Amino acid sequence: MKLYRSAVQRPVTTLMVFVALMAIGIFSLRNLPIDLYPEIEPPFISVFTVYPGASASDIETNVTRPLEDNMSTITDLKEISSVSRDDVSLIMMEFEYETNLDEATNEIRDVIGRIIRFLPEDIEQPTIFKFTSAMIPVMVMAATADESYPALAKIIDQEVVNPLNRIEGVGTIAVAGEPVREIQVNVDPEKLDAFNITVEQIGGVLATENINLPAGNIKMGQIDYPLRFVGEFQESRHINDIVIGNFGGTPVYVSDVAVVQDTLREMTVEERLDQRLGLRLIVQRQSGANTVQIANEI
Repeated sequence: MKLYRSAVQRPVTTLMVFVALMAIGIFSLRNLPIDLYPEIEPPFISVFTVYPGASASDIETNVTRPLEDNMSTITDLKEISSVSRDDVSLIMMEFEYETNLDEATNEIRDVIGRIIRFLPEDIEQPTIFKFTSAMIPVMVMAATADESYPALAKIIDQEVVNPLNRIEGVGTIAVAGEPVREIQVNVDPEKLDAFNITVEQIGGVLATENINLPAGNIKMGQIDYPLRFVGEFQESRHINDIVIGNFGGTPVYVSDVAVVQDTLREMTVEERLDQRLGLRLIVQRQSGANTVQIANEI
Protein backbone atom coordinates (compact mmCIF):
# COMPACT_ATOMS: atom_id res chain seq x y z
CA MET A 1 0.00 0.00 0.00
CA LYS A 2 2.92 2.36 0.63
CA LEU A 3 3.85 2.12 -3.07
CA TYR A 4 0.36 3.17 -4.21
CA ARG A 5 0.18 5.91 -1.59
CA SER A 6 3.57 7.30 -2.72
CA ALA A 7 2.50 7.18 -6.38
CA VAL A 8 -0.70 9.14 -5.61
CA GLN A 9 1.03 11.66 -3.39
CA ARG A 10 3.88 12.27 -5.90
CA PRO A 11 2.24 12.27 -9.36
CA VAL A 12 5.06 14.17 -11.04
CA THR A 13 7.70 11.72 -9.81
CA THR A 14 5.53 8.78 -10.88
CA LEU A 15 5.06 10.28 -14.33
CA MET A 16 8.80 10.86 -14.71
CA VAL A 17 9.52 7.23 -13.76
CA PHE A 18 7.07 5.95 -16.37
CA VAL A 19 8.52 8.30 -19.03
CA ALA A 20 12.03 7.07 -18.21
CA LEU A 21 10.91 3.42 -18.48
CA MET A 22 9.26 4.12 -21.84
CA ALA A 23 12.41 5.87 -23.11
CA ILE A 24 14.58 2.92 -22.03
CA GLY A 25 12.15 0.51 -23.70
CA ILE A 26 12.12 2.43 -27.00
CA PHE A 27 15.93 2.72 -26.98
CA SER A 28 16.30 -1.01 -26.29
CA LEU A 29 13.79 -1.90 -29.00
CA ARG A 30 15.62 0.16 -31.62
CA ASN A 31 18.98 -1.41 -30.75
CA LEU A 32 17.74 -4.96 -30.23
CA PRO A 33 19.31 -7.33 -32.81
CA ILE A 34 16.67 -8.97 -34.98
CA ASP A 35 17.38 -12.30 -36.66
CA LEU A 36 15.49 -15.24 -38.10
CA TYR A 37 17.36 -17.76 -35.95
CA PRO A 38 18.74 -17.66 -32.41
CA GLU A 39 22.47 -17.63 -31.76
CA ILE A 40 23.31 -21.33 -31.66
CA GLU A 41 26.56 -23.22 -31.92
CA PRO A 42 25.98 -26.94 -32.53
CA PRO A 43 28.63 -29.13 -30.87
CA PHE A 44 30.08 -30.33 -34.18
CA ILE A 45 33.48 -29.74 -35.75
CA SER A 46 34.65 -31.07 -39.12
CA VAL A 47 38.14 -31.41 -40.56
CA PHE A 48 38.61 -31.31 -44.34
CA THR A 49 41.84 -32.54 -45.92
CA VAL A 50 42.56 -32.44 -49.65
CA TYR A 51 45.03 -34.90 -51.20
CA PRO A 52 45.04 -34.19 -54.96
CA GLY A 53 45.21 -37.24 -57.21
CA ALA A 54 44.78 -39.83 -54.44
CA SER A 55 42.17 -42.56 -54.54
CA ALA A 56 39.61 -43.15 -51.78
CA SER A 57 41.57 -46.14 -50.44
CA ASP A 58 44.81 -44.13 -50.30
CA ILE A 59 42.98 -41.30 -48.55
CA GLU A 60 41.56 -43.74 -46.00
CA THR A 61 44.91 -45.39 -45.26
CA ASN A 62 47.31 -42.44 -45.38
CA VAL A 63 45.19 -39.49 -44.24
CA THR A 64 41.86 -40.29 -42.62
CA ARG A 65 42.90 -43.13 -40.33
CA PRO A 66 46.02 -41.43 -38.84
CA LEU A 67 44.05 -38.24 -38.19
CA GLU A 68 41.06 -40.07 -36.76
CA ASP A 69 43.17 -42.21 -34.43
CA ASN A 70 44.94 -39.17 -32.97
CA MET A 71 41.78 -37.06 -32.64
CA SER A 72 39.91 -39.72 -30.69
CA THR A 73 41.69 -38.56 -27.50
CA ILE A 74 40.32 -34.99 -27.62
CA THR A 75 38.52 -33.86 -24.48
CA ASP A 76 34.69 -34.18 -24.32
CA LEU A 77 34.54 -35.96 -27.69
CA LYS A 78 31.26 -37.88 -27.92
CA GLU A 79 31.43 -39.47 -31.36
CA ILE A 80 33.76 -39.37 -34.36
CA SER A 81 33.09 -40.52 -37.91
CA SER A 82 34.81 -40.10 -41.25
CA VAL A 83 34.26 -40.24 -44.99
CA SER A 84 37.04 -40.87 -47.51
CA ARG A 85 36.54 -40.06 -51.17
CA ASP A 86 38.85 -39.45 -54.11
CA ASP A 87 41.02 -36.42 -53.29
CA VAL A 88 39.12 -35.56 -50.06
CA SER A 89 39.05 -36.70 -46.44
CA LEU A 90 36.28 -35.57 -44.11
CA ILE A 91 36.31 -36.22 -40.36
CA MET A 92 33.19 -35.25 -38.35
CA MET A 93 33.33 -34.92 -34.56
CA GLU A 94 30.42 -34.52 -32.18
CA PHE A 95 31.10 -33.16 -28.70
CA GLU A 96 29.16 -33.12 -25.47
CA TYR A 97 26.75 -30.21 -25.07
CA GLU A 98 28.15 -27.14 -23.30
CA THR A 99 31.64 -28.04 -24.55
CA ASN A 100 33.80 -25.01 -25.23
CA LEU A 101 34.29 -25.40 -28.99
CA ASP A 102 37.06 -22.80 -29.09
CA GLU A 103 39.15 -24.96 -26.76
CA ALA A 104 38.20 -28.06 -28.75
CA THR A 105 39.30 -26.33 -31.95
CA ASN A 106 42.66 -25.50 -30.38
CA GLU A 107 43.09 -29.14 -29.34
CA ILE A 108 42.31 -30.27 -32.89
CA ARG A 109 44.81 -27.77 -34.26
CA ASP A 110 47.46 -29.10 -31.84
CA VAL A 111 46.78 -32.68 -32.95
CA ILE A 112 47.11 -31.71 -36.60
CA GLY A 113 50.37 -29.89 -35.86
CA ARG A 114 51.82 -32.99 -34.21
CA ILE A 115 50.86 -35.44 -36.95
CA ILE A 116 51.15 -33.34 -40.09
CA ARG A 117 54.79 -34.36 -40.67
CA PHE A 118 53.75 -38.02 -40.81
CA LEU A 119 51.13 -37.44 -43.51
CA PRO A 120 51.87 -37.42 -47.26
CA GLU A 121 53.81 -34.39 -48.45
CA ASP A 122 51.34 -33.52 -51.23
CA ILE A 123 48.32 -32.98 -48.98
CA GLU A 124 46.94 -29.51 -48.41
CA GLN A 125 46.77 -28.07 -44.91
CA PRO A 126 43.74 -29.60 -43.12
CA THR A 127 40.87 -27.13 -42.70
CA ILE A 128 38.85 -26.97 -39.47
CA PHE A 129 35.18 -26.08 -39.95
CA LYS A 130 32.92 -25.03 -37.07
CA PHE A 131 29.30 -24.17 -37.89
CA THR A 132 27.36 -21.40 -36.17
CA SER A 133 24.02 -19.77 -36.97
CA ALA A 134 25.88 -16.54 -37.77
CA MET A 135 27.21 -18.26 -40.90
CA ILE A 136 23.72 -18.45 -42.43
CA PRO A 137 23.55 -15.80 -45.19
CA VAL A 138 21.25 -12.86 -44.47
CA MET A 139 20.97 -11.95 -48.15
CA VAL A 140 21.82 -13.51 -51.51
CA MET A 141 22.04 -11.32 -54.61
CA ALA A 142 22.83 -12.00 -58.25
CA ALA A 143 24.49 -9.91 -60.95
CA THR A 144 24.98 -10.36 -64.65
CA ALA A 145 26.43 -8.48 -67.60
CA ASP A 146 26.57 -8.84 -71.35
CA GLU A 147 29.55 -7.05 -72.88
CA SER A 148 31.56 -6.84 -69.64
CA TYR A 149 31.01 -10.38 -68.34
CA PRO A 150 34.75 -11.32 -68.39
CA ALA A 151 35.44 -8.37 -66.08
CA LEU A 152 32.26 -8.76 -64.03
CA ALA A 153 34.04 -10.05 -60.91
CA LYS A 154 36.41 -7.06 -60.86
CA ILE A 155 33.56 -4.59 -61.39
CA ILE A 156 31.47 -6.16 -58.62
CA ASP A 157 34.44 -6.25 -56.22
CA GLN A 158 35.31 -2.58 -56.70
CA GLU A 159 31.86 -1.03 -57.12
CA VAL A 160 29.65 -3.25 -54.95
CA VAL A 161 31.53 -5.49 -52.51
CA ASN A 162 33.85 -2.79 -51.14
CA PRO A 163 31.03 -0.31 -50.29
CA LEU A 164 28.88 -3.09 -48.79
CA ASN A 165 31.74 -4.27 -46.57
CA ARG A 166 31.71 -0.86 -44.88
CA ILE A 167 28.13 -1.33 -43.67
CA GLU A 168 28.04 -1.84 -39.91
CA GLY A 169 27.27 -5.46 -39.05
CA VAL A 170 28.31 -6.99 -42.38
CA GLY A 171 30.77 -9.81 -41.83
CA THR A 172 31.87 -11.15 -45.20
CA ILE A 173 30.57 -11.02 -48.75
CA ALA A 174 31.46 -14.10 -50.78
CA VAL A 175 31.26 -14.13 -54.57
CA ALA A 176 30.41 -17.39 -56.33
CA GLY A 177 30.56 -18.17 -60.03
CA GLU A 178 32.89 -15.31 -60.92
CA PRO A 179 34.85 -15.62 -64.20
CA VAL A 180 38.56 -16.11 -63.52
CA ARG A 181 41.20 -15.06 -66.00
CA GLU A 182 43.50 -17.86 -67.17
CA ILE A 183 46.55 -17.79 -69.39
CA GLN A 184 46.84 -21.04 -71.34
CA VAL A 185 50.02 -22.21 -73.03
CA ASN A 186 48.90 -24.92 -75.45
CA VAL A 187 51.95 -26.83 -76.68
CA ASP A 188 52.30 -28.81 -79.88
CA PRO A 189 53.74 -32.29 -79.09
CA GLU A 190 55.28 -32.68 -82.55
CA LYS A 191 57.11 -29.35 -82.27
CA LEU A 192 58.34 -30.30 -78.80
CA ASP A 193 59.85 -33.48 -80.20
CA ALA A 194 61.37 -31.59 -83.13
CA PHE A 195 63.15 -29.13 -80.82
CA ASN A 196 63.88 -31.79 -78.14
CA ILE A 197 62.03 -29.80 -75.44
CA THR A 198 59.78 -31.13 -72.67
CA VAL A 199 56.67 -29.67 -71.10
CA GLU A 200 58.41 -29.62 -67.72
CA GLN A 201 61.19 -27.52 -69.24
CA ILE A 202 58.67 -24.94 -70.49
CA GLY A 203 56.92 -24.85 -67.11
CA GLY A 204 60.21 -24.37 -65.26
CA VAL A 205 61.35 -21.52 -67.50
CA LEU A 206 58.00 -19.69 -67.27
CA ALA A 207 57.93 -20.07 -63.49
CA THR A 208 61.45 -18.64 -63.27
CA GLU A 209 60.73 -15.71 -65.58
CA ASN A 210 57.35 -14.77 -64.07
CA ILE A 211 58.58 -13.56 -60.68
CA ASN A 212 59.42 -10.34 -58.83
CA LEU A 213 62.59 -10.37 -56.74
CA PRO A 214 64.23 -7.95 -54.29
CA ALA A 215 67.50 -6.60 -55.70
CA GLY A 216 69.07 -4.98 -52.65
CA ASN A 217 69.09 -1.26 -52.01
CA ILE A 218 70.88 1.90 -53.02
CA LYS A 219 71.74 4.79 -50.72
CA MET A 220 71.56 8.34 -52.01
CA GLY A 221 72.41 10.88 -49.36
CA GLN A 222 70.32 10.25 -46.27
CA ILE A 223 67.71 8.16 -48.10
CA ASP A 224 68.00 4.40 -48.60
CA TYR A 225 66.01 3.22 -51.65
CA PRO A 226 65.02 -0.46 -51.91
CA LEU A 227 65.46 -2.00 -55.34
CA ARG A 228 63.17 -4.62 -56.85
CA PHE A 229 63.48 -6.66 -60.03
CA VAL A 230 60.08 -6.74 -61.74
CA GLY A 231 59.83 -9.86 -63.87
CA GLU A 232 56.14 -10.74 -63.82
CA PHE A 233 54.45 -10.70 -67.20
CA GLN A 234 52.45 -7.53 -67.72
CA GLU A 235 50.64 -8.89 -70.77
CA SER A 236 50.06 -12.42 -72.00
CA ARG A 237 51.68 -11.67 -75.39
CA HIS A 238 55.05 -11.25 -73.67
CA ILE A 239 55.09 -15.00 -72.95
CA ASN A 240 55.61 -15.69 -76.66
CA ASP A 241 59.03 -13.99 -76.53
CA ILE A 242 60.45 -16.12 -73.69
CA VAL A 243 63.42 -18.31 -74.66
CA ILE A 244 62.81 -21.87 -73.44
CA GLY A 245 65.78 -23.67 -74.98
CA ASN A 246 68.42 -23.90 -77.65
CA PHE A 247 68.42 -26.03 -80.78
CA GLY A 248 71.45 -26.13 -83.06
CA GLY A 249 72.72 -22.84 -81.70
CA THR A 250 69.39 -21.11 -82.34
CA PRO A 251 67.20 -19.96 -79.43
CA VAL A 252 63.77 -21.55 -79.20
CA TYR A 253 60.89 -19.29 -78.15
CA VAL A 254 57.54 -20.21 -76.62
CA SER A 255 55.83 -19.11 -79.82
CA ASP A 256 57.82 -21.76 -81.75
CA VAL A 257 56.24 -24.67 -79.89
CA ALA A 258 53.03 -23.36 -78.29
CA VAL A 259 50.07 -21.04 -78.66
CA VAL A 260 49.35 -18.61 -75.79
CA GLN A 261 45.69 -17.84 -75.13
CA ASP A 262 44.35 -15.21 -72.75
CA THR A 263 40.97 -16.65 -71.76
CA LEU A 264 38.72 -17.55 -68.84
CA ARG A 265 39.09 -20.60 -66.62
CA GLU A 266 36.65 -23.40 -67.29
CA MET A 267 34.00 -23.43 -64.56
CA THR A 268 32.58 -26.63 -63.11
CA VAL A 269 29.53 -24.78 -61.70
CA GLU A 270 27.83 -21.94 -63.54
CA GLU A 271 25.71 -19.20 -62.02
CA ARG A 272 22.87 -17.98 -64.24
CA LEU A 273 20.38 -15.15 -63.89
CA ASP A 274 17.48 -15.10 -66.36
CA GLN A 275 19.36 -17.69 -68.45
CA ARG A 276 22.43 -15.44 -68.64
CA LEU A 277 25.82 -16.10 -67.08
CA GLY A 278 26.37 -14.15 -63.90
CA LEU A 279 27.61 -14.43 -60.36
CA ARG A 280 26.15 -14.62 -56.88
CA LEU A 281 26.88 -12.45 -53.84
CA ILE A 282 26.41 -14.13 -50.45
CA VAL A 283 26.21 -11.71 -47.52
CA GLN A 284 26.98 -12.92 -43.99
CA ARG A 285 26.53 -10.84 -40.87
CA GLN A 286 28.70 -10.42 -37.81
CA SER A 287 27.67 -12.20 -34.65
CA GLY A 288 24.99 -10.21 -32.80
CA ALA A 289 24.29 -7.86 -35.70
CA ASN A 290 20.75 -6.78 -36.67
CA THR A 291 19.74 -8.76 -39.76
CA VAL A 292 16.85 -6.48 -40.68
CA GLN A 293 18.98 -3.34 -40.40
CA ILE A 294 21.74 -4.87 -42.52
CA ALA A 295 19.27 -5.90 -45.21
CA ASN A 296 17.73 -2.42 -45.31
CA GLU A 297 21.11 -0.69 -45.57
CA ILE A 298 22.27 -3.07 -48.32
